[in-house]
Amino acid sequence: MPSPTDNAGRRNVLLLMTDQHRVDTLGCYGGRPTRTPVLDGLAARGTVFDAAYTPSAICTPARASLLTGRYPFEHGMIGNFEWSAGLREELEPGTRTLADDLAAQGYTAGHVGKWHVGRRLGPDHYGFDGEHIPGALNDYTYPGYLAWLDEHGHPPVDVHDQIRTTLPDGSRGHLLAGRLAQPTEATFEAYLADLAIEKIRSYADAGPFFLTCNFFGPHLPYLLPSEWFDLFDPADVPLPASMAETFVGKPDVQRTYSRYWGADRLDEQTWRVLHAAYRGYVAMIDHQIGRVLTALEECGLTDSTVLAFTADHGEFTGAHRLNDKGPAMYEDIYRIPLVLAAPGQQPTRSDELVTLIDLHATVLDVAGSPRSHSRGRSLLRPAEHAGSDVVVAEFHGHHFQYSQRMVRDRRYKLVVNPGGTDELYDLHEDPHELRNVIAAPVYGAVHTALRRRLYRELVDRGDRFAQWLAMSGDIPEDDRVRPETAVENSVGL
Repeated sequence: MPSPTDNAGRRNVLLLMTDQHRVDTLGCYGGRPTRTPVLDGLAARGTVFDAAYTPSAICTPARASLLTGRYPFEHGMIGNFEWSAGLREELEPGTRTLADDLAAQGYTAGHVGKWHVGRRLGPDHYGFDGEHIPGALNDYTYPGYLAWLDEHGHPPVDVHDQIRTTLPDGSRGHLLAGRLAQPTEATFEAYLADLAIEKIRSYADAGPFFLTCNFFGPHLPYLLPSEWFDLFDPADVPLPASMAETFVGKPDVQRTYSRYWGADRLDEQTWRVLHAAYRGYVAMIDHQIGRVLTALEECGLTDSTVLAFTADHGEFTGAHRLNDKGPAMYEDIYRIPLVLAAPGQQPTRSDELVTLIDLHATVLDVAGSPRSHSRGRSLLRPAEHAGSDVVVAEFHGHHFQYSQRMVRDRRYKLVVNPGGTDELYDLHEDPHELRNVIAAPVYGAVHTALRRRLYRELVDRGDRFAQWLAMSGDIPEDDRVRPETAVENSVGL
């Protein structure tokens, strides 16, 4: 990929983002069956990052990291406010965001769709041109959407053939999927595409812009018109190999989460229908992204716009007998799709370990903005991330507070669970992460090396989770950073 040129600061940026998106639903990542011609076409002329990860597999912390260029423990938005009590619900006043940096470079910063960074303060509060559509899911009661339906003569939302979970007490649980009695043109995804197209046309002659179009899908529930719900034959859809999960040697919280989601109360055919619907949802979003890119082309902006596609995190969809996301740091939810296409570049694939935060630095790089405050590295400058040998992620809880840290190199992954069993996976021998080898003597040296590497990484970041690693062993005394207290300092200890 070419490095930015002197006029790179005048390039536009269009960031297309989905929510809770598995990489195996995209043809460019080898998924089958799929129908994603638009995103596959983008990948064919850009860079596909095969080892991209989210900093945290929860919507709010991941999106806040992209917005600020900071780690979740730094910006403080460590969980979704809807599910966890006692968490910060807004960014600290005065927090520097992409909109601030872009405005300083003369950019218009636009936002469409999912925000989910704060409870009350939306993109407009932070300087973006865009409305705040609150919440985690498609808001079918949002006044703008209802007015749009009425304006176009579209029918209201009506869901039938619902598929739901059953809670452990036998009561009705979460809605997982259903058919919409609407045409494709009336879906919330079509509404968001229309908003993005409107902004592109309004920005066409107004100087450089950054526009992010955020779809709420394919996050569950998968509510689709029948043409997309039935796009794939359930018999042709493979189920995740990790549905063979036994939880032997795994943290107890995973088995508890499995019971909560009722994964074992759904039969194989239902799971196949769900996976087919999930892939249909991805295909429907791909179709809407195609409309947005067509508008960009019609406005003559394709050759002056850097295009990026990614997701905040993945989804289980039955993998490891789990659903949604939660306190389990598997590849299913931490590995994300990431495609970047800059004008004039040659198509390529990268196996460098990168993160969603690197997109923050990349946008700043395109705009010609200083990047010293960003924790990321520009994806437009391969030398900055070449040879990255580990990626670190953090989790603070979902439904309840539960801290985890993960370090992954090119073969192994270590997950530290202070409230339960630690996990070590050999991803070459066990790509589906079914066997926790933390207690296997043959992996003792690997465990020690990764644990010490994680400690050094956390200390460098200022993440106090490092203290747990030091207290719980395997960190040599000479390597430990000893936290000094005011009492110790005052008496000279």
